[in-house]
Amino acid sequence: MNLSDNEKRDAIKYLEAGKPLPEKYRFLLFGETQEVELLWNGKTNEVTNVVLPFQVIEQIDVPRTEQFGNANLGTLFDTSGRQVTGWTNKLIWGDNNLILSSLKNGPLRKEIEAQGGLKLIYIDPPFDVGADFSMDIKIGEGDDEESFTKKPSVIEEIAYRDTWGKGADSFIAMIYERLKLMHDLLAEDGSIYVHCGIQVNHYMRLALEEVFGKDNLVSEIIWSYGSPSGGRAAGTKLVKIHEYILHFAKNYDNRIENKIHLPYSEKYLEDWFKYADNDGRRYQRRMRGRDADGNVVWEKQYLDESKGVPASTVWTDLKQVYADPRAYKANQGDHSEIWDYPTQKPEKLIERILIAASNPDDLVADFFCGSGTTLAVAEKLGRKWIGSDLGKFGIHTSRKRLIGVQRELKKESKDFRAFEILNVGRYERENFVAVNDDLRAEEKAKQTKRKEKEFIKLILTAYKAEPVETFENFVGKKRDRMVAIGPINLPASSKFIDFILEECVIHKITKVDVLAFDYEMGLDASRAKDFGVDIALKIIPREVFDARAVEKGHVKFYDVAYLEAKPIISGKGNRKEVKIELTDFSCSYSQDDIAEIMNGLKPGGSKIVLDNGKLVKISKDKVTGDITQDVLTKKWSDWIDYWAVDFDFASRKEIIKVIENGKEKEVWTNDYIFDNEWQSFRTKKNRTLELTSVVKEVPKGTYKVAVKVVDIFGNDTTKVIEVKI
Repeated sequence: MNLSDNEKRDAIKYLEAGKPLPEKYRFLLFGETQEVELLWNGKTNEVTNVVLPFQVIEQIDVPRTEQFGNANLGTLFDTSGRQVTGWTNKLIWGDNNLILSSLKNGPLRKEIEAQGGLKLIYIDPPFDVGADFSMDIKIGEGDDEESFTKKPSVIEEIAYRDTWGKGADSFIAMIYERLKLMHDLLAEDGSIYVHCGIQVNHYMRLALEEVFGKDNLVSEIIWSYGSPSGGRAAGTKLVKIHEYILHFAKNYDNRIENKIHLPYSEKYLEDWFKYADNDGRRYQRRMRGRDADGNVVWEKQYLDESKGVPASTVWTDLKQVYADPRAYKANQGDHSEIWDYPTQKPEKLIERILIAASNPDDLVADFFCGSGTTLAVAEKLGRKWIGSDLGKFGIHTSRKRLIGVQRELKKESKDFRAFEILNVGRYERENFVAVNDDLRAEEKAKQTKRKEKEFIKLILTAYKAEPVETFENFVGKKRDRMVAIGPINLPASSKFIDFILEECVIHKITKVDVLAFDYEMGLDASRAKDFGVDIALKIIPREVFDARAVEKGHVKFYDVAYLEAKPIISGKGNRKEVKIELTDFSCSYSQDDIAEIMNGLKPGGSKIVLDNGKLVKISKDKVTGDITQDVLTKKWSDWIDYWAVDFDFASRKEIIKVIENGKEKEVWTNDYIFDNEWQSFRTKKNRTLELTSVVKEVPKGTYKVAVKVVDIFGNDTTKVIEVKI
């Protein structure tokens, strides 16, 4: 430490005044400080270390069983189609910070290590500040196709705020903590590929260098995906046609690195491979010296033995998915890989990365999986995978896509694996609203408690319920029904419902309203009947944060979707056949104010609105100014995008692994895993939906049949029906 006398006096002055030292003193006082370091407001090396159990809410072993008891699926599966051995792929819904922490510190870490560790992580985080979780939902087909913009859920909005609320500072803070967790999870020979745009490339590079070490930078790939023509050329500034992919290794000298070769161009083939043998084999001639007589010795290099051109760090041969949809037809006839998902990347891009940095049977991951491109490619290439996303619509899109991949592989008699859909379970009620992180723990706890009370008061006022204070889980009462409120930043979970039901038994409560911004996927509240409780699950609308709407009593809480299904039983003797018919579905979603939309429409304009469970196209005549309304969701089935059946729901208990007192323990959640035995869903190619399942032969008895419906917004509703045979 070499401080001048002036610097010493200056430092003492700052310390006596209780002010932080200027930044230069970090470098003067601590010589080991990095020469280049990324700094931002609130930077910390601390990472989340919570361990939440993973709850399996659905398993998809056989993609759409057509005939039960007649499966030929290799050694991984039994005759019923259920995978009985080996790794099961995992699709996880939730905050990837909690997911990464629970993978790093929880029981699932052992399973990951048993597979040889996590060899590759590819992530495409939301580097575009406009990526706000809004989704364009397609309605109809062909010339009648319409597009409706679904606004993000409150939970998605909070995630967006946490990512971009403070600009670059909050983005870096978000990604930095996650990179540290990913680094810990990677195997010693593993790598990470991070996709980013010009907005954050410089920050991301420094963050990766700090976490992984600058010596572990393998390459910076420039993906040039388009050409400066057409719509790209309309503006005045230089045309953006590239993005970056940063490749870092856990250990540079020990990384998996497979050489990639690209096909020769047609011109190269014409110029060089211009010779052919009598059998038609093309070759080029290469000079290999001269013989003793001075004659040139030529060697034949055959085209069919040539690997191609070694890939460089500039990729120009892979175009954007949406640049030319016709260019993105998969190998299966006219099936397209396009899933109408924002920022979707082409499969060929991910394929190149997976081949370069992993081997067959390796475990790979994508913690911002979106539409599931990485997972689909991994399945096709024989890799095991883990994927996660915060958006429920993304999880649903991935589920359909991966079932489609399973079907393709099954049809081609190729191997595939089952996959599970998981929640991060047992959510704790944390901060409902933003709390100052700079406060001391005691003050922070006080502020959290105060803000929680404010939040509850706000919701109760909007719901027109009176507060109560003598209960553990109930915070209000509306007429003869008790009111419970779920967390603001997490979905209401099965465990939360269990707590409510337990308190209902203690206090002999029979009518309950549960209010939440979102609900855990696969949540089934029908078990409340076993407790003699009439429970209603309701969605808290975004309008609760509009003080004027609350004051005027305009906030409308709507019920979670309703579905009906009936069993159809046939057959004689001890063996019967059962199939399930979906008979009704309804929802009461609202997003827009029709009156406000009508008043704001310009002549000749139109807008699709969501009003009380109906999608309505509002149009204003260009000449007369007359307004017309056309309901797009004309039938109840128009709302359904996907549905599936588990014919024996109670056959498989949901067992989670928890750590108590430092020891791993298995616990039954009092729920069951949904075995996806049959499903029907709409695709971009085929918009039709079957409303009756296939037949399953079962012996006499009483069964719980679970029916799962996912609507066009990606929200799922599950109902369990008792079938006596």
